[in-house]
Amino acid sequence: MKQPLAFRIRPSSLDDIIGQTHLVSKNALLRRCVEERRLFSMIFFGPPGTGKTTVASVLANELTLPLRKFNAVTGNKKELDTIFAEAKLYGSMVVIVDEVHRLNKDKQDLLLPHIEDGTIIMIGATTSNPYFSINPAVRSRCQLLEFKRIEEADMRKALDRALSHPNSDLGGCTLSEDAIKTICDLSNGDIRFAYNLLEILAIALPGAEIKREDVHRYTRQANMAMDHDGDDHYDALSGFQKSIRGSDPDAALYYLARLILAEDMDSIERRLLVTAYEDIGLANPAAVARTVNTVDAAKRVGFPEASILLGTAVIDLALSPKSKSGCLAIHAAIDQAQQHAYPVPDYLRLTPVGMKDEDKYPYDRPDLWHKFQYLPDALKSIRFYQPNTNSVYEKQLASNLEELKKTKRSKEIATLKRQK
Repeated sequence: MKQPLAFRIRPSSLDDIIGQTHLVSKNALLRRCVEERRLFSMIFFGPPGTGKTTVASVLANELTLPLRKFNAVTGNKKELDTIFAEAKLYGSMVVIVDEVHRLNKDKQDLLLPHIEDGTIIMIGATTSNPYFSINPAVRSRCQLLEFKRIEEADMRKALDRALSHPNSDLGGCTLSEDAIKTICDLSNGDIRFAYNLLEILAIALPGAEIKREDVHRYTRQANMAMDHDGDDHYDALSGFQKSIRGSDPDAALYYLARLILAEDMDSIERRLLVTAYEDIGLANPAAVARTVNTVDAAKRVGFPEASILLGTAVIDLALSPKSKSGCLAIHAAIDQAQQHAYPVPDYLRLTPVGMKDEDKYPYDRPDLWHKFQYLPDALKSIRFYQPNTNSVYEKQLASNLEELKKTKRSKEIATLKRQK
């Protein structure tokens, strides 16, 4: 069996690396490492197919250092012991740790002393944000270097390289301009995805000029890095909520579509409900209620038909007036409660002890309820809720609030009870 195209034409020097110019161009850090013949432990993070493992291998090759690979998920202690023994024989060894964010504490404890003394030069590779996913003990011993998505111009260079490389063995196929553009668009900055697609096309259409329609025939959809634990997944969710908040229905529908293609109903449900209450809230309670009903119905229907229901809800929320007043009010109240736990006034307690009947809360006097002081004395003048008056509904709430403020609240229950 042949090795995959991406492996057959993998670069062997920094000059062959496509993209990541901020790391490998003249005077960039990794170029300087090779020129100075010095290397240190690093963590490469960024989207898949951007050259993280390739660059790590090239560095070891350029510096003629022995290289081993270790997978943080599937690798075990026995493999590490073998690596350590080899590293001591060589004096120093580059170890590429794939899925480095999955490195558990036992493996870290074994690796860290060897990283400390330089026996192991660890180059970790991950698609996750290392500031959130990498254990501080590992992170503090490594330089963090970000890999960027491959831009279209560099993706075109990669395709040209694949077609002309002596080891590519693509059967003499060629790409039309519209096919190149389509592959670049579908690849989403992932060179490996582009190479895999090109190889499939070469196998299916040997010696042919591949056109746009051919590309679409042999790939179902665009490459989306939508691992539920990956950054792209959370970025899509973030873009989804921010687009609704920013009243851009087209952008909101696009991010919803990405989540639908990943069939991530749980995240869609949670984000829609949070967005409805957080960003629309009191500006349009009816839209919030409709969203709750839509989410429930979408779960019953399931994909693919659920996409129709969800799309309707997204447009409704995106074009609705917005108000964060409810969200801001409860957060302000929580902040205050965390700072001070003032006691509830005696007359508001569930079962006040030793209190005269005339001083107790009157359940039978609704005409007085709005005249009582409900906050502790220390907070009696505080206002958590600040109305946002950009909708008819909340304007009415604000008007009601202003009317209520005209009545001075009192804790003199007995005196208020005597009022008729």
